[in-house]
Order: sequence, then structure tokens, then C-alpha cells
Amino acid sequence: MAPNAFKGSLGAIEAAEAIAAGVAPVFPHLEVVQVPLADGGDGTTQCIIQATGGRLFRKTVTGPLGDKVEAFWGLTGDGSTAVVEVAAASGLALVPPERLDPMRATSYGSGELIREALQSGCRSIFVGLGGSATSDGGAGMLQALGFKLTDRSGQEIGPGAAGLAQLHHIDTSSSETRLKEVELIAGCDVDNPLYGPRGAAYVYAPQKGASSQQLPQLDRALRRFAAVVLRDLGRDISRIPGAGAAGGIGAALAGILGAPLVPGVQRIMELSGLPELLAEGTTLLVITGEGEINSQSLHGKVPVGVARLAKTYAVPVLVLAGKVNLNPQQAQKEGISAMLSITDGPLSLAEAMERTAELLQSTAYRAMQLFYEGMNAAQRLNQ
Repeated sequence: MAPNAFKGSLGAIEAAEAIAAGVAPVFPHLEVVQVPLADGGDGTTQCIIQATGGRLFRKTVTGPLGDKVEAFWGLTGDGSTAVVEVAAASGLALVPPERLDPMRATSYGSGELIREALQSGCRSIFVGLGGSATSDGGAGMLQALGFKLTDRSGQEIGPGAAGLAQLHHIDTSSSETRLKEVELIAGCDVDNPLYGPRGAAYVYAPQKGASSQQLPQLDRALRRFAAVVLRDLGRDISRIPGAGAAGGIGAALAGILGAPLVPGVQRIMELSGLPELLAEGTTLLVITGEGEINSQSLHGKVPVGVARLAKTYAVPVLVLAGKVNLNPQQAQKEGISAMLSITDGPLSLAEAMERTAELLQSTAYRAMQLFYEGMNAAQRLNQ
């Protein structure tokens, strides 16, 4: 059982439990293994911690709008990798919809979590990008890590994109020295550049509360950031695929801190041990899923990432989703054997979301009955 969260209704851990509850009665003699997954956004830390027997640490940090929030980070069971998800400290879910303000929202809290993780003795830090309320290019995160970002008068710039628009100089001399002792890896499921028509401002800022009038301002602030980084640090962050992730935090991580931007689901599957499970050669079936599977799922989403991995081990994959809007031929090409919608009749979205756990369990049960009969039929044909 390797599902993503069903956003707004069920976390990945609960989704895996619901699917397992439907599978176990049909196959009581088989081991049902739960490997809940994420793509770098909300739920990333919990999934990795559960899969590795790791630990969760709570930390009060600076929230997106400057107030204090209770955030968290994780450490894998062997202590080698710390996990920080941007959403935990700088996420959309931390800001009431009526207060969303990408001109002010800062990623400072995400930097505080990274700074805390550096003290754990880990060898690497995985940063999950997704679900941020910010459009500050990761400037706040850099400030929390000791970088000096100053305006023309030599004063530290203020928070958010409004502060970034005043950036004149970047000084790395007092940055956190422990950054050089660990490997930073950023999980990213988009390839958007930092600025421009496909950049962080125009593509993602509207969902963070930006008005149409603010979009050019946000884009100009990110362009200014890139120009100062190029002049002061000699690094071109404007052309990095994925630099626009999490309001430009991808640019700061990849272009300034040297973190490779990797598909989030790929790295999370590795940390969760899914490749090793499949390599054992004893897996009969993988069941994955999320709220909707569609053409966007081909770009770094959990079900397709799982299918591509399972395909290399010739393991069939069943996708359970609230909505199925992916071409079946395309799905098969990616390694998906079958896709099923979990709705069992005419339902409103609210009703379906309220009953997600129940619908997942019942759909998994019915699917396994068919799978069981198919196995029996195959055995009879081979006799």
C-alpha cells in the first residue's frame, strides 16, 4: 500500500491503513505492507519517519507572516538524514485565506528548521518543496541561515517579496558553516524557472493570495534577486529548472546552497525503502492512489512515480483515486495496470471527501476479490 494523501480528506498514512483494511480480508495469508508516500509537500516528514522508524522533533519558528508557529522536522531511523518540509514552517495551511499576502510572507521559518536539523549530526538534509505561502525566493530562509541580505543603505531587507524588491547586496561571510558539512537535497515536482511567464510569481502566486496587479511586482522582485546573486556570487539562478518551486526557494537551495533538485517522490520512495521491498521479488501487487489521477500526475506525482518504479521490477500497479482522468493507454505505458475511481455512486465532492476512508476500503476490497478470482482462473488455465 503506497498511496499519497487524498488532499483535504485523508493523509497518506490513513489512506494506506484504509486500503490495507480492504485488502487483508481477501488475502489473510499474505503480508500487507504499508508505505505511505508524499511528493515533497504536506505529509513528507511523517511518511519518511514512519517508514524508517525515525523521530519527529517540534520547534517553534517564525511563521509565514512573522508570527510564531509550532513546526516540526524529522530524522530517519538511522540518523543519517534529516527531513524538512517547507510547508511545516512556511506553508499555505498556516495562513487563513483572508490573510494570505505573498508580498509579506517569509520563508524564514524554513531556514530555522534547517538550522535546527544541522545540529542533529545528520549527513544529509532532504528539503521537501511544496505548499508554501511565500514568494520571497528563499530570501528569508537564507537570512535564518546567516546570510546578510541588505538594501542600498546597508540595512537587512524586510520580509517577503516586498523586502526582496529592495535587495542590493548579499554577503555570505557569516552564513551557517555547518552547511558545508552536510549534503542538502531538495525534493521538487515542478520544472518552473524562477521568473517569467512560467515563473514562481505568475504560475503560483495567485493561489497564495496575489492580485493580478501584484504579479508583475513579485516577478520584478525575483528578477532583482537573480541579478544580485549573479553579480555578488557569480551564480546564474535564472535558468535552473525547478528554481520557481515554493515561491523561489528552489532557486536559493539549488543556486546558492548547491542542493540538487530531484523529483520529490523519487527521493521519498528511496528514503522509505520501497525500492528494496520491490527488489526482494516477493511483491504480488502495489496499490497506490491520490485524490485525482490526470495528465498532471505524469509530472512528479506519487501514483505515476510508484508505477514507474514498480515497472522496473515487473510488479503490477493498481491506482485508486477519487477521480480518474488519465488516458488508459498512457497509464499502461507508465506501468499502471488498472485505475479505479473509489466513488460508489452519485456523490457530491463534499460527501466523497467525508467518506474517503470508507470508500477506499470498500473499493480495495472489491478490487482484491476480482484480483483473487483472476489468480484462481490463471491457475486453472495453467493446470
